[in-house]
Amino acid sequence: MAGALARITLLMGLLFPLLGNAAEIYRYLNDKNLPVLDRQGVPPQFIYKGYEVLNDQGRVIKVVPPAPSEAERKRLAEDKARASSDAQLMRLYSTQEDIDRALKRKLDEIDGLIAIARGNKQSLHSQQVGLQGQAAELERSGREVPADIIVKIDNLKLEQAQLDKDIERYEAVGKEAEASFAADRARLGELLKRYQ
Repeated sequence: MAGALARITLLMGLLFPLLGNAAEIYRYLNDKNLPVLDRQGVPPQFIYKGYEVLNDQGRVIKVVPPAPSEAERKRLAEDKARASSDAQLMRLYSTQEDIDRALKRKLDEIDGLIAIARGNKQSLHSQQVGLQGQAAELERSGREVPADIIVKIDNLKLEQAQLDKDIERYEAVGKEAEASFAADRARLGELLKRYQ
């Protein structure tokens, strides 16, 4: 008899959690936004609206909030991106002066690239002037200018035009860097005030 009682107690112990779950009631809104009570669970098409889990006495034991709207998801993503960007900014720079020094290094690097491009352009221009002088000398002497000299002159002009574009691009990068570092400086100032 004691063995049978132990087996029944064990069986009840195993079944009780299952019965406890069966006593849960799910309250959700259907497609007409009317509340529905269901012991089977929430149909997948209504989960995004959120739902409540009630115990067998009708008390709310768990609330699952509705899924965020598209605008809320976008805002949450922007907030997360901003927090990540802020954390990275604070890892990179301790003070606004650190940003000023980084900007100066960047602008010095850009100025160096511009100086190299201008030096290369001057060298190409000198070569072009020399070849044009040879071509003019040949024409004055009544000889025809060889095609390779004309091609070299044209190539030198193209290379100089490309260097002009490179210089413009470097200058634009410098302006973008100034704007970006200014924004970082202002943002870091806000963050430092908030955390001090």
